[in-house]
Amino acid sequence: MSKSDFQFAISLSVLNHLGRNLYRNFITVLGEAISNSWDADAKNVWIDIDKDNSVFSIKDDGDGMTAKDFQSKFLKIGYSKRKEGLTNTAGRGRPYIGAKGIGKLALLSCAQRVSVFTKTEGTEYVGGVIDNTDLNDAIKHDLNPDQYPLEALDFELIDGLSDDHDQGTIIVFEETKEILRVSQEQIKKLLAMSFKFSLLDEEFNLFVNDEQVTIGDLKDLSDKTEFLWLINEYDDDYIQGLDKLKEDPSAITSDLGLKGFIATVIKPSHTKIRGTEERATIDLFVNGRLREKNIIRHTPTQRVPESYMYGQIHFDFMDQTGTDPFTSSREGIVEDDENFQSLLKFLKKILQKIFDEWDKLRLARGEEGDDENKRKSKKERRASGLYSAAREEFKPDDDAPDKKLVNGWLKDLQQDAEFNLSSYVDCFLSENLVRKYINEHGIELPKRSQSEVTEWRKREKDRKDEAGISFDVRRDDDDLSYLGMDFLAHSAEETKDKGKMPSLVKDATSYKPVRNVIGHTGLLSDIAKQHLSVTFQNIKARVINLVSGKKT
Repeated sequence: MSKSDFQFAISLSVLNHLGRNLYRNFITVLGEAISNSWDADAKNVWIDIDKDNSVFSIKDDGDGMTAKDFQSKFLKIGYSKRKEGLTNTAGRGRPYIGAKGIGKLALLSCAQRVSVFTKTEGTEYVGGVIDNTDLNDAIKHDLNPDQYPLEALDFELIDGLSDDHDQGTIIVFEETKEILRVSQEQIKKLLAMSFKFSLLDEEFNLFVNDEQVTIGDLKDLSDKTEFLWLINEYDDDYIQGLDKLKEDPSAITSDLGLKGFIATVIKPSHTKIRGTEERATIDLFVNGRLREKNIIRHTPTQRVPESYMYGQIHFDFMDQTGTDPFTSSREGIVEDDENFQSLLKFLKKILQKIFDEWDKLRLARGEEGDDENKRKSKKERRASGLYSAAREEFKPDDDAPDKKLVNGWLKDLQQDAEFNLSSYVDCFLSENLVRKYINEHGIELPKRSQSEVTEWRKREKDRKDEAGISFDVRRDDDDLSYLGMDFLAHSAEETKDKGKMPSLVKDATSYKPVRNVIGHTGLLSDIAKQHLSVTFQNIKARVINLVSGKKT
């Protein structure tokens, strides 16, 4: 078959779609340059920021490029070493990050002018300048790439940067956009969160204004980390630095060939990276690079623990020869990828386990848990929260000699306090509802009840006199306020024809001894707690029926 004289002609406008308008996140853009340095077998990457002049640079000590490489590889959109059958770097055996050959276009999205200086060992710098103003003009006139030559380099831009730079690449960004509003400290934090190349090559180093990026940049986050779950015995420097955990880490296993961790902080606000708009989330890493932030957004539950969680999932198996599960922007995953779906299925399963364990651990520490967890009722959880708030007021000062002892007492009282608080509310509501019922229906108190009132009034007067109190201690000084549930039940419930049938009176009589222990801040035995719980369920049902006019 003969060939025609026709051929593809690609407009420069494609650069907008493939690069300049595709990358929205500064760290993602920065990540493209860092990934290129990684693929070039660099040991070090230096990021220098000059806010005053709206300039920053990225420099590495990688292999660098010849003039031929710069033209045929760097400037060739779509070039990838993987297409040559290469999967690892020649020098250090690193897995290649680049796959599509379009990531370099991200560099054009954050500055007006981008200058690329590159050299191999023993050669001079080669490269060129891409000016977005000129590029925009070329795009406006629908020019082809061969109609847009790069500008010549201005070597004054790398004065100082080129010192002792035997090989590698320097990229200078001029007239940068709003990105330089981010501080040096913030950039270091975001880089520390976004790259884990050290897991694959511990000699790979990142610097921002000559300060190395380390796990120490995430100290704010690590110090507020409360609980930890390790997937397939994951370990790294960050994990080893988590020295303020409230409990020993829990283990999670998976047969997917992944590893990582999920952690929770003390308060949801602690996931925010101070000084940035970013939050720590559960992120997916492939070959040391962040590929998907907040991966659990694909399996949303709207459960409370989600707002406390962050972590890393390292799933290198997703990057295999012949597969490409990553979106063009490198900011996400193709959702129908088989491995990705297996990962989401795994996460959905383990998150339920973590939610349950987190709730249990939080409640044991007297902290708020997950209201949707059925381990405790909402009423019990509110009682727990009330006790926790009150406990803080009784904690000794840090320098108190018996601090440890008293904190132990407070912890020992927690379970009883939560039970008693919940029971007291039940008692308060049921008895006062019956009092209102008796008032509303004008029910006359029997003589036995009147005698009880008289006795309690005398006791209270004697105690007030003893204390020297002349003011009223009760808001309502009516007779009903002096009666407990047993006497109230006799007044409110017709009992003549009930015989041995269950009644509020019988339940109230059984309830009274245990109720009195709670009223006197005593500690109930386990069997008494069980008795109170069962009996009060009956009382509550009968009170509801009574005051609502339903027949029992």
